[in-house]
Amino acid sequence: MSGTFQCDANPLPHMNRLTLSEQFFRDQATSGASGDLSTILNRISLAARMLASEIMRAGFVGKLGYTGTTNVQDENVRELDMISDEIIRQVFDKMPMIAGIASEEREELYVVPGGEGGKYVLTVDPLDGSGNVDVDGQMGTIFGVYRRVGTGPAQLADFLQPGRNLVAAGYVLYGPATMFVYTAGGTVNGFTLDRSIGTFFMTHPDLKIPEGEGNYSVNEANESKWDEKTKAMVRSFRLQQTKCGKRSARYAGALVGDFHRTLLKGGVYMYPGEVKKPEGKLRLLYENAPLAFVCERAGGMASNGTQRILDVKPEKLHMRTPVFIGSKGDVTEILSMLA
Repeated sequence: MSGTFQCDANPLPHMNRLTLSEQFFRDQATSGASGDLSTILNRISLAARMLASEIMRAGFVGKLGYTGTTNVQDENVRELDMISDEIIRQVFDKMPMIAGIASEEREELYVVPGGEGGKYVLTVDPLDGSGNVDVDGQMGTIFGVYRRVGTGPAQLADFLQPGRNLVAAGYVLYGPATMFVYTAGGTVNGFTLDRSIGTFFMTHPDLKIPEGEGNYSVNEANESKWDEKTKAMVRSFRLQQTKCGKRSARYAGALVGDFHRTLLKGGVYMYPGEVKKPEGKLRLLYENAPLAFVCERAGGMASNGTQRILDVKPEKLHMRTPVFIGSKGDVTEILSMLA
């Protein structure tokens, strides 16, 4: 032979890494929860893999554009938004442990057929940042799982709970890699999808938000819409005059992408209310509460400017709140400047 065959020194690089499914069952064992929650989280991971595949091939099969309709948020709906919402619904159809689903894309809650005896309900933003699809930018799925307060078919009261009642929450980031980050009330762990075998492996165990470093993320094009205290606060970050440390600006246009960077690198993400829209833009049930649950379990802080996000009780399915989320030092300083 003219050459020698060289094999990979580590042909099984994942052998010592936990899979996502294994972590679900570890959480179940330590929390004393039933197997229903593990099944729900496994189904979310299935939906994530399906969505990752749809996003990767969307440009080839003509699924990048708008449908010509608007959703309950009065936002233009992309075809991928509809596909993502439908995938979530189909993955949980006839799964008896889930009684209902509240989706950012649907005006009313979805009552799962056969789920009358289910212990849990699911809130979900199926495809956060879908506006980035045309430019191959970051997108994500955000989810929260609540234990029901009633019995029988899912009711509105099952969903209108403060975020502190969440039993599990997390997000999936679709980017150069697909990552699944979640907590079931304990540590926050991150898992990366090996696309070649379709399995998530733990790559970021026990995540903690760093203090005294990182970036600030805010849409500064909205400055003319803010009150004077908010303008002054953001200006302090822009001019690197904050006590919590110097910050450079990073804004991806996708909440999941900006929050993921904040979780790993520190700093703060903010979407303030406006003078004419003091409730802000982001939804409490589908975005703010699940990410606040993750943030606090990772040692961070999340507020609407006056109140802890996890203490805000939703008044309706699509309620909006301002949000300031990230490192404790950053959020604490923001609250002092807004007081």
